[in-house]
Amino acid sequence: MKRSSSSPKPPRAGKGGRDGTDRARGRHDRRALLVLSGAVAVLLCAAAAFRALIVERPAEAVGGPYALVDDHGHPVTERSFQGHYTLLYFGYTHCLDVCPLTLATVTAALDRLGERGRQVTPVFISVDPVRDTPARVHAYVASFSPRIVGLTGDPQDIRRVAAEFHVTVRPRQMTAATAGNYQIDHSSMLFLMDGTNHLVSMFPVDSSADEIATRLRNLLPGG
Repeated sequence: MKRSSSSPKPPRAGKGGRDGTDRARGRHDRRALLVLSGAVAVLLCAAAAFRALIVERPAEAVGGPYALVDDHGHPVTERSFQGHYTLLYFGYTHCLDVCPLTLATVTAALDRLGERGRQVTPVFISVDPVRDTPARVHAYVASFSPRIVGLTGDPQDIRRVAAEFHVTVRPRQMTAATAGNYQIDHSSMLFLMDGTNHLVSMFPVDSSADEIATRLRNLLPGG
């Protein structure tokens, strides 16, 4: 029987052919690209979310002069802290949750810094001057740390300094039953001011003591 002298035919394009292999490779590459693009998008979103946690404002837009009374009844202005860093927090002594937690966190953060933490004076400014007398503020801040300076003042002076720092203050609606025991809604942020009362940075109050200590270590002189 005579053998055919014709050359074998090349494989037909299809699942087993070169074209099919190329198409499969192309689909694999596209899937890999989509996965990579998705991963990049997730990372970008995460980075944006992280930046949103560390809220920064233009330094010139935050802070200003103030005249208040400290927890010993002595007059205090922003110049009283000249040459010293201050970490300011606005709150009130009847606050049930965020205020005591924040002051405890600030105390722990400064303790973590050791001697370098002494460059910073923590300052608590009451947004409830009607109830927060100097004596009450003193007892409150002393329960967290003797280093915390408590400030209060006349209602108009408190409103003025709160406005300087863009802190909103809204007493909740009072009734006969809640009179004298009302709560106050207020902005919660930590403000790091330098020795000339200029804003250095702001910290969200949900920052941990370790996070605050780490950032302060990088921001303070000698870091």
